[in-house]
Amino acid sequence: MKKPFRERIKEGPIVCDGAMGTLLDLYEYPELPHEIQNVKNPDIVERVHREYISAGSEIIESNTFSANRLRLSQFHLQDQLGDINRRGVEIARRAAGDTVYVAGAIGPTGMLLEPIGKIKRQQARDAFKEQMEIVLEAGVDLIMLETFVSVQELDEALAVAKSLTDLPIVAQKAFAEDGAILSGSFPIDVIEHLIEQGADVVGANCTVGPQRMFSIIRNVHKDGVILSAQPAAGIPTLLNGRSIYHTTPEYLATYAKELVEAGVTLVGACCGSTPGHIRAMAEVVKGMKVGKPAPKVEIKSREKLNIPPEPQYYVESSRWSKFARNVGKKLMTTVELDIPRGLDMTSVLEAAQYCSERKIDAVNITEGARARLRMSSIAISVMIQQRVGIEAMCHRATRDHNLIGLQAELLGAHALGLRNVLCITGDPAGIGDYPHANSVYDVDAVGLIRAVDAMNHGTDIMGNSIGSPTAFYIACAANPSADNLDVEIERAERKVEAGVNIFFTQPLFEMRTLETFLKRTEHLKTPLMLGIIPLRSYKHADFLHNEVPGMRIPEKLREKIRTAGPDAAKVGVKLSMDLIKEAKGCVAGIYMMPPFQKYHIVDDLLSAL
Repeated sequence: MKKPFRERIKEGPIVCDGAMGTLLDLYEYPELPHEIQNVKNPDIVERVHREYISAGSEIIESNTFSANRLRLSQFHLQDQLGDINRRGVEIARRAAGDTVYVAGAIGPTGMLLEPIGKIKRQQARDAFKEQMEIVLEAGVDLIMLETFVSVQELDEALAVAKSLTDLPIVAQKAFAEDGAILSGSFPIDVIEHLIEQGADVVGANCTVGPQRMFSIIRNVHKDGVILSAQPAAGIPTLLNGRSIYHTTPEYLATYAKELVEAGVTLVGACCGSTPGHIRAMAEVVKGMKVGKPAPKVEIKSREKLNIPPEPQYYVESSRWSKFARNVGKKLMTTVELDIPRGLDMTSVLEAAQYCSERKIDAVNITEGARARLRMSSIAISVMIQQRVGIEAMCHRATRDHNLIGLQAELLGAHALGLRNVLCITGDPAGIGDYPHANSVYDVDAVGLIRAVDAMNHGTDIMGNSIGSPTAFYIACAANPSADNLDVEIERAERKVEAGVNIFFTQPLFEMRTLETFLKRTEHLKTPLMLGIIPLRSYKHADFLHNEVPGMRIPEKLREKIRTAGPDAAKVGVKLSMDLIKEAKGCVAGIYMMPPFQKYHIVDDLLSAL
């Protein structure tokens, strides 16, 4: 008979199991999610459990890691949620008998929570509660929360678990493969936070291999705290769509010994591990006592090591851009430039020079507008700043990069001297040059704003340090002509809360629309750049009004353009000038979008200021 779990963990190291998914793949049951095998092939799931028990596991985890409603819905399996979770626990209990502990495995939702993503915290709580109630009723010995990247999401799962049961709770975060982060205070802060939230056992699992896992544990040990560590079996390679791991059982066992010596009580393994790994680990920790880590070696600072500073690509007397420093001091002006296909950016540089000679404050460089293939907006913006000297407002869309790529590109942009970024969600790939390409959309514009704001405070979007903070002036789009203005205002509020500094509007054509938006957003106290696009013909006006989302051109203006005949372009410029004269006293600046390569119209628009 097994002892109560809380008594057992006071007696010394306890060995957990290894990866379930890895073995199911090896046994040719690769269908995702792996939890569906609880229903389709329960015998193979039980076989995996028994192999880990035979290898020396005192704890096995139910095959329920991904079986919450939000994850199962991605496979259209949400209706089988109860059956999948219940059977997962029943299979584990059958294999465990009276001597092995069964942990109810609970993983993250697989989706980003607000304010970064679109899933509300209440949705996550509801999903965790629904799943935990089932596994608890099915009869687990403890709850194992694991592989949570977001501390906020782990908080939600832990709070739900505490509200539902008095059983022991293990809370494990997945830390990044980043030596700078792992050797800093972040892991310690996380562990202390989880202890404060009431977890019985705290630690880390997955993502990092045994050596990095040891770095985490060595830095977070604290007297009286029960630690867990379940590293992955190294870094995989991809072969025929399958992840192949190369870490040997002997290597993992070596670090299992060091982990226990460093203060770990629950020791196991994660992705890529097999019963062979667990057997080697169980043999080496048998009879050991949980120890304390050796004193940490002080790491010398950059100054002490005499490492030269990073090269400065952008010389500026202030941390912030000239554009940012002038907003509110003068009426700002920007011009959107046309980006051609291919490599030749001569026309763009000439247009930027034209704007610079007219003292325009910045040029707007779009990011693959309408999902068309164009050179990177970052590359073009850097070219303009270096060759012409005028600042760029670099547009960044969330369509083409995941969260890793978006933040990596931003770091690179900052290193190359860009300081102004306009965050947009971006048009879906399906409407552009490559209709079969995938749109990523890990986050929308609000999430991207939050990421840039986090960088301005010295971290990435998940709170990991990036060292020195960036200095981006954060802009975003706003649409005063939106069909549902209430939704647009709510979205503007979210953008301001996320950290935006200034709005750039869609093109507007009448003062009434602008006044309504300004009144509705007065409480946000955020400057606004008025979008201006001169109409060049009735056909142009008709197209914008009927085919371009967010464009609303009053009928009386369209009629003026229609009756102007061959003078429509002149009338269009005159209408834009009239709006600028009327609006310039209540906006931060004018955002001009002249017709294709007709930059001389900028002179007419400037005359209205």
